[in-house]
Amino acid sequence: MTPPLRFGLVGTGHWARVTHAPALTSTDGIELTAVWGRSRAATGNLAASYQAVPHDDIDAFLADVDAVAFAVPPSVQADIAIRAAGQGKHLLLEKPIATSDENAQALAAAVAAANVASVVFFTARFQPQIRDWLTEVDATAGWMGGTAVWLGTALQASSPFNTPWRNDKGALWDVAPHVISLLWASLGPVTSVTAHAGPADITHLVLQHDGGITSTATVTLSAPAAAATAELCLWGKPGRSAAPMKSVQAVPALRTALAELAANAASGQVAHPCDVQFGSAINRVLADAERQLR
Repeated sequence: MTPPLRFGLVGTGHWARVTHAPALTSTDGIELTAVWGRSRAATGNLAASYQAVPHDDIDAFLADVDAVAFAVPPSVQADIAIRAAGQGKHLLLEKPIATSDENAQALAAAVAAANVASVVFFTARFQPQIRDWLTEVDATAGWMGGTAVWLGTALQASSPFNTPWRNDKGALWDVAPHVISLLWASLGPVTSVTAHAGPADITHLVLQHDGGITSTATVTLSAPAAAATAELCLWGKPGRSAAPMKSVQAVPALRTALAELAANAASGQVAHPCDVQFGSAINRVLADAERQLR
């Protein structure tokens, strides 16, 4: 019998508690053995809840695991993930993988050099209904464009996602990766982006896809609760096709991502449709849009 893949969790915040830890402890072939966080008390509490070992030393933490799952701000993630890859650890990364093109490329290069498996958790890409939809639209010819609208409320004072990095980077870096990933998967690789800023963190993107198709995306984390929505559809000769965005559930999707990462780690396969190389490509689009907005 293959021994379980020993995972360490980096992060102790809301997303780590409600998504990562539950998924890590309910996925076959995976064992949560260690937790590292910037708060010793929070690290100890989360580790104790799952009979894992708490760590405040990152090197000791990495020595205790085979793979690392991240639930920390992207700037923190990138530095630790580069160290983890250098020590041969497989990586379950959050999007965006970094907050600069340079750091994203450095992380992708470190993973390639170490020949470790990686998966970036673009949540919807691991949802069965979304995968079925992508298969359907991929088999249908005649799409002429796509449009996405994500009106989020994470910057409301009461939201557990109202964190310093989201206040700094806004929807472009937090939710735009989700919709760009889906538009990329359904209409082809994004070759260029044009960005325009609205009030607060409202961002409008026009994406050019390989082959000439264009799509648009409007994203914000500053929407009123009554306006909150996440929608994405393609249009063209077949008519309109809406992605089943309301079907997305984070914990089951993360179980799928973890299981696929573990399978790749066991087989020696490092490529994945949502691996760090894809994450780096998404980062290039985000960084280009940010440069335009500045």
